[in-house]
Amino acid sequence: MFTKLLIANRGEIACRIIKTAQLMGVRTVALYSDADIDACHVAMADESFYLGGSAPADSYLKGELIIEIAKKSGAQAIHPGYGFLSENADFALKCEQSGIAFVGPSAAAIDSMGSKSAAKEIMGAANVPLVPGYHGDVQDDDVLVSEANAMGFPLLIKAAYGGGGKGMRIVESKDEVLEAIQSARREAISSFGNDKLLMERYLRQPRHVEVQVFADSFGNCIYLSDRDCSIQRRHQKVVEEAPAPGLNDALRVSMGEAAVAAAKAINYEGAGTVEFLLDTDGSFYFMEMNTRLQVEHPVTELVTGQDLVKWQLMVASGSKLPLAQDEVRIHGHAFEVRIYAEDPQNDFLPASGKLNFLREPEQSQHVRIDSGVRENDVISNFYDPMISKLITWDESRPRALQRLVHALASYQISGLKHNIEFLANIAEHEAFANADFSTDFIERYGDALIGHGLSPDVAKSQSNERQTALALAALYQLCARKADAKRCAVNSDDPYSPWGAVSGFRLNSASVHQVALLDDDQHVNHLELTETQVASKSFYRLAINDTQLTLSGELIGETLHAEIAVNSLSAMNSAVNSQSIKSNAHKIKLPVSQVGDDFTLFINSSSYHYQAIQSEVIEEQDNLEDKLKAPMNGTIVTHLVAVGDEVTAGQGIMVMEAMKMEYTIESPFDGTVSAFFFDAGELVSDGMLLAEVSATEEE
Repeated sequence: MFTKLLIANRGEIACRIIKTAQLMGVRTVALYSDADIDACHVAMADESFYLGGSAPADSYLKGELIIEIAKKSGAQAIHPGYGFLSENADFALKCEQSGIAFVGPSAAAIDSMGSKSAAKEIMGAANVPLVPGYHGDVQDDDVLVSEANAMGFPLLIKAAYGGGGKGMRIVESKDEVLEAIQSARREAISSFGNDKLLMERYLRQPRHVEVQVFADSFGNCIYLSDRDCSIQRRHQKVVEEAPAPGLNDALRVSMGEAAVAAAKAINYEGAGTVEFLLDTDGSFYFMEMNTRLQVEHPVTELVTGQDLVKWQLMVASGSKLPLAQDEVRIHGHAFEVRIYAEDPQNDFLPASGKLNFLREPEQSQHVRIDSGVRENDVISNFYDPMISKLITWDESRPRALQRLVHALASYQISGLKHNIEFLANIAEHEAFANADFSTDFIERYGDALIGHGLSPDVAKSQSNERQTALALAALYQLCARKADAKRCAVNSDDPYSPWGAVSGFRLNSASVHQVALLDDDQHVNHLELTETQVASKSFYRLAINDTQLTLSGELIGETLHAEIAVNSLSAMNSAVNSQSIKSNAHKIKLPVSQVGDDFTLFINSSSYHYQAIQSEVIEEQDNLEDKLKAPMNGTIVTHLVAVGDEVTAGQGIMVMEAMKMEYTIESPFDGTVSAFFFDAGELVSDGMLLAEVSATEEE
């Protein structure tokens, strides 16, 4: 076994590898860029080395420098994690030539599967089922368009050397083919340095089922369970589970044996994943093989009871597989969701910024969190915006799913947008609970999952929760004011001065408190709370729309202990008494995060963000020109029109790239393009004005 291991990666996966290596008594070497100087994986490792600038090309993709550092540090092996250089055959070969063990398959095996088109040929020869398509080397636009039209629609265009949904487009008609080819090619060259494409028939409602394989240098190869990864957005996995639900024993064995055949066809060693499309009739087709450890490997670990990183290090150091196929046991069910910094309400745009507040669910044998960040860390726009992976396990699928729902309700983040509520909506969806899904699940139910197009009952429930959140936010403001006043009084020369009180006192009248809260829709909520003392306890009466509420509570640390009752109008007009409160009160404990005037309340899996407004005057406006501003930090890819061109509302005028994804900037109204302020290749910052469109006179 190695005594020192270099991890050529960052974030969650680097921390994951370090944990297992240290448990095995292997010293670890971390690498870091400018953006990761204070990162969690750097703090965890035994030693660390600087790579360069924040961009991957300036740091984590510098293969030769990484090998030099491995030699200098005395590391005998390099674990690439996933992404970056993990499936780079040239890097694996250079490791071999330098006498450093590459924790993964051989360069030849990576090269065989690195091209999706070449992989299809190899799999066909190994009798692994394939979806019909075009995988040729001729890549001229006219040839690809001709092949697409001959194949029929819908079809899928994919980057031949890609993964993670990058460089992938679904084409529904011949009118879309050329634009989709060019867009996929641009994204492929940007993400993978190779613009070769392949095309295949697109199955309408398949499931994505993959099989974890493991092989050693002694010719042993086995499969360890299967996983369902059908819940995807833009071809990127959102929820994974093991084992795949609804497969009969014969189908499960057939897919496992096909996966092993695929691995043996390329003399594979180490951990790998063979991905299949499972059609509604039970037919399955080879999609691709990932020659690395998958992001979703924890669900396999939890149902098999095995540490796959430990297996990787054992195989890479020359050991045999710990188990034979007939010794593999599957127990229980596991789910994994990926907690991302992104905005589901804004087309899932990636978010970057500081994690001002981070409270994770308590970990146990049923709940696991693989994370690479801590509170106050910054999610950089240079890398994938994953915050963590939340994994749950239990004896059965329904129980494991219940664990997931509860854990998501306990996960609290503020400081940037995230997808926790979106994930909770998936986990609680009836179709998902019944395992009635395919790869278009999010497309089919997307509006409901992000809170749009809801049924009247659900919409009313969410509206009531927002109203309750607003009332509790006002209560929090009063509790926070009183807590601040008490602290100031204790530290002042006159702790009993009436000028330090926050009582809302009015002569011969009930005490009244004014609160102004700015919500995420940029709407200012002006709230008036009338205070009454009952048995030395403060109660606040508040009217929101047509609802009358009575509130009471106190702030203990970072938690608001609240009591809230919905009253009839007659009750509101009568005196408040403790008995009337008890009769319909709801007690609730809410974690709260506050930074400056901004604060966030966490209710179940939802978070409600407000800003306390000191000045009463704020204009509310819908500025259409904001749509011409950069939604995040990124790079301009191309202009879709020229200055002087007439455009219509919603028409794409330019394309920018951020976090390896392309985003089209659309005209907010009919008009004429007056100017572009950035050219292709230029970097832009979040909020910068990218173009100017002069509206037509009607606008």
